[in-house]
Amino acid sequence: MDTTQLLLTVVLTITTILLIVVGIQLIFVLKDLRITLKKVNKIIGGFEKVSESVEHGFGEISGFANSIKTIVKIVDLFQSKKHEKQE
Repeated sequence: MDTTQLLLTVVLTITTILLIVVGIQLIFVLKDLRITLKKVNKIIGGFEKVSESVEHGFGEISGFANSIKTIVKIVDLFQSKKHEKQE
């Protein structure tokens, strides 16, 4: 076997081993990334639930404020009718 062939075989073997190691490490990194993305997705889902709850609460507060305004208008209407009858 020539020295050139031996050198090429050694370099090719080392390169192959390094690429296999890098590939295995890449698989581990991708698995960790998948787990992290699942956790992030759960957190985002939790924030969506909280925002929906807050939105629902603001909707109820807005409805309550509108009903108070309506009651005040009705009371003002009755008071103005009462003052018109007295005059």
